[in-house]
Amino acid sequence: MTRHHRTLGMEPQSGPLSAQEQVVIYEARQILLRHLNQNPVLSSWQAVLDYCALTIRGEVERFHVLYLDRKNRLVSDECLAIGTVDHVPVYPREVLRRALALNATALIVVHNHPTGDPEPSASDIAMTREIQKGCKLMGLALHDHIIVGIGREVSLRGRGEI
Repeated sequence: MTRHHRTLGMEPQSGPLSAQEQVVIYEARQILLRHLNQNPVLSSWQAVLDYCALTIRGEVERFHVLYLDRKNRLVSDECLAIGTVDHVPVYPREVLRRALALNATALIVVHNHPTGDPEPSASDIAMTREIQKGCKLMGLALHDHIIVGIGREVSLRGRGEI
């Protein structure tokens, strides 16, 4: 995994999505999920970013964890919390508890910023460091924390924050 930042060549759309656009997005997600069920989601860093961009984006903040096995294969993608337009509650103990229950050895933390700006807040960085401390104590690897915006994702590892 070497690529940590990406920008799509499209401008953010203004206004709410039409019913037809929502149907297209839903169908695209279903196609992607069928594809991912047949192929390892972490075959490349680009595949991870594409997966996160299509599945995590939304109108409210959502906090997901991609739990991985020793070979970095996806064990489970779990939405651990749904928040508001600008906040999602995250409990590091729940992230770690679920990792142990799944026998995961590594994880990637992902959340979205509905405003479209994926720049991390101070609380995003602080929460990531708390999860990182817990992972270290439990013998788990925290590969990254990806923040999904509109047309762009930010990797905290790529920024040197973890």
